[in-house]
Amino acid sequence: MEHRPIAATVKTPAQHFTGDVYLTPVFSGDGTSRLVVGLVRFTPGARTNWHSHANGQLLQCTDGVGLVVSRDGTVIRLRAGETVWTPAGEEHWHGGSAENMMCHYAILDETPAGDATTWLEPVTDQQYRTANIAANATA
Repeated sequence: MEHRPIAATVKTPAQHFTGDVYLTPVFSGDGTSRLVVGLVRFTPGARTNWHSHANGQLLQCTDGVGLVVSRDGTVIRLRAGETVWTPAGEEHWHGGSAENMMCHYAILDETPAGDATTWLEPVTDQQYRTANIAANATA
């Protein structure tokens, strides 16, 4: 068993995120496990770029209200206590809603090469507005 201290929270890089997003690393493997876990906090309107994961990604919302959106147009409103699984290779984005912050644990299995996440282009303001309208229509 190993107790690990709390890691410092960092602002995420602007080349992969729009708005104010903060990451607290939780776990990044130990030589026998490739598990990667981070607590991510999105301010209202903040979001990731489009991206995908080689081995999929599990998002567990801890607080607030957010969106998870796939290229096929599926929009999921994510609330505290809810979980979303994005399968391997599925292009998607996630972030806070227009009105609320959203915090989630991002959990994935890193690849041996360390390239489990493929970052793509930013989500446009129009794509973000469209997703919020769709989420509000099904709320």
